Amino acid sequence: MDHPHITEFGSDRYLEKIARSQATGAQVASPPPPPPPVAAVTQSPFILPLRGSILSESEELVVKAGEARRVEKKGFLGFRKFHPKAASSAPGPESLERLPSHEPPARQSLPFDQHFQRLPNELQVEIIASLPLSDILNLRLASRSMHILVSLNEAPIARYHLDHHIPAYAKRLYPLKQGTPINFHYLCGIWHRLHVAAKLSYLMCEWISKELFLRNTEEKKREFAPQRERMRRRLIPLLFTIFHFFETYRDLHLKYLAENNGKGLAKEPYTVNPIETEIMNMYDDRTLLRVHEVFPLVISSFCRRLRPPSYVGRVERSLRGYLREKPPDEVHVAILCIGGLREVERIWEVKGYNTRRAAVDEWYNAITRDPIEPEPKKRRGMLGGLKRKKSSLAIGKGNTADLPPSNGRAVSEASTANGNAFHNFIFNTSLSAGVPMSPVPKEQLKTLLPDLPVLQKIWLETAEAMILERKIVERPSDIRRNAHIFTDLIREDGVEDEDQWWYGTVAPESVRPNLEAIEEDALE
Repeated sequence: MDHPHITEFGSDRYLEKIARSQATGAQVASPPPPPPPVAAVTQSPFILPLRGSILSESEELVVKAGEARRVEKKGFLGFRKFHPKAASSAPGPESLERLPSHEPPARQSLPFDQHFQRLPNELQVEIIASLPLSDILNLRLASRSMHILVSLNEAPIARYHLDHHIPAYAKRLYPLKQGTPINFHYLCGIWHRLHVAAKLSYLMCEWISKELFLRNTEEKKREFAPQRERMRRRLIPLLFTIFHFFETYRDLHLKYLAENNGKGLAKEPYTVNPIETEIMNMYDDRTLLRVHEVFPLVISSFCRRLRPPSYVGRVERSLRGYLREKPPDEVHVAILCIGGLREVERIWEVKGYNTRRAAVDEWYNAITRDPIEPEPKKRRGMLGGLKRKKSSLAIGKGNTADLPPSNGRAVSEASTANGNAFHNFIFNTSLSAGVPMSPVPKEQLKTLLPDLPVLQKIWLETAEAMILERKIVERPSDIRRNAHIFTDLIREDGVEDEDQWWYGTVAPESVRPNLEAIEEDALE
């Protein structure tokens, strides 16, 4: 028999006691306000405790602290055992005080290179082609994948730059040969010539403004800045054409000597130079006339650059240190016809007359004299002969793959034999062909130097005869010279017509020199 105070859990009596206690409490206390209805959330009557429930960062720290306390056990003689994992994972009291907020973690964005690699190859090539040419060439150094991507898509990238960033006059003078694929060598060659023409135009304008227009002070330079900028802009296409003339002249002259077994023009009677005539037939009437008017200015300014700064006399030159005389005309002709405008621009940049003359002599001696081979150094000391020498037998019988190759072609052949395709992209690119007007071999220089023309007859006689023959002007006096050339270079009108002729009607602004780069400052 059960005791009256003992009630079985879940029995009828147990439920009656619960109902009686709830009714008594409802009579004594006021009824609480009903909770707001929640219709969207339906809760199941069966709620089970899930072990893998989602906890906040603060709750996880508290749980780890409790586990760290339980990990501590008493070892031998009542000492506690130290667990490094539990100690490192258990947060201290300071970390519990500085609990992180319950804000959700920020979503980390992927770096740009991963986004770029996920794009299709067509979009990657379009993005790379829109970059400047220098950035595209430097992009090949970023990684192997970038190098292969740029090398495999060399033709579309070069075509994009040729259509959008190369002026029309450069395409007319250096057309792409039929059957030759467009590549970086062709594109970089044009940019190299454009850079030389732009740099030499800037140097000439600085010298003309100072020496001929006498703009020496800062105030006068600011006043003359718009005229100097217009002059620089007009000289760039003309200097680019002169670059083409000397480059083509050297190639055709070497070809002429090879076809005639070394018999040059110096031993042939002619009225006009046949090589110059062949080159000038490539130019239209307007280009030929404009270059012919500016050509004496270019030659005279370069010759003036290689003279002492003063014409007073030998005494003043000795006091100032200008002891060296100007170089002979043969040196000027060699620089123009063999080195081209690239060598003219390099010598022009050298500061100081003595240093500039030394650079000229060094270059001329390098092409006229045979290189002197240095003598092998002798062993010094008493024990020098007792040192062990390297055996040449081991080198001859050993593996030749360990030896450093002599040129890029050897590396390319070795890498091809080993099956390494990445080295093939490096040493077999189109840029390995070299820069325009590369150095001439010694054997060709020996036959070319004695056959160079006279300085005063380069271009002038042949060009003037062709201008009159084509009837570009009626009389030789109609050709502008001296002061008329400077007036034509700094005038304000005619800029739009010249841009249409030199740069083309559809060329973007990137191929035109900025006319408003130097604005006229208001004088105080």
